[in-house]
Amino acid sequence: MRKVIYWVHTSIDGHIDGPKGEFDWPEMGEELSAYSDALTDRSDTFLYGRGVWEGMASFWPNAESMSDHPHVLSFAPIWRDTPKIVFSTTLKETDWATRVIGENLAAEVAELKRQPGKDLLLTGGSRLAAALTDHGLIDEYHVAVHPVVLGGGKPLFVPREDRINLRLADSRTCDSRVVVMRYDRAEG
Repeated sequence: MRKVIYWVHTSIDGHIDGPKGEFDWPEMGEELSAYSDALTDRSDTFLYGRGVWEGMASFWPNAESMSDHPHVLSFAPIWRDTPKIVFSTTLKETDWATRVIGENLAAEVAELKRQPGKDLLLTGGSRLAAALTDHGLIDEYHVAVHPVVLGGGKPLFVPREDRINLRLADSRTCDSRVVVMRYDRAEG
């Protein structure tokens, strides 16, 4: 069965964007880019919530004209060529997305996991990740903690009533500045 892998960048104070929605603070060094590339290589479909999708769709189709960063240059053609699914109850269609899913989130993702293929990579965001977590559909959480205090913004995890236990499977430092931790869903 395919896995859903959640790949997210966060500040040291637990925010995935800044107080004004800014996402200009993650630094993709060589080692962090390689880590991201390895997750991409494991996947054949990218998953996005509407908010992250809007940012991705505004940058990646023409990324090479906006940046000459090595990560951007290597990932942009992969992004364009990889099937993408956007989960949104308000968005009905969009350029670059293979499919938009607006209903039956748990059933749709469970069906995607049963289909043949490589893993499914959920990038960024917190609301879609929270919804998939609630249904037990995320198998691995890859969290890159950047050395910045944002002082506000969207939290890495939305507030919840109950506790969810995860198991630390791996941790490493990338580029002498970013700590990446991989957590697996704890059974039982």
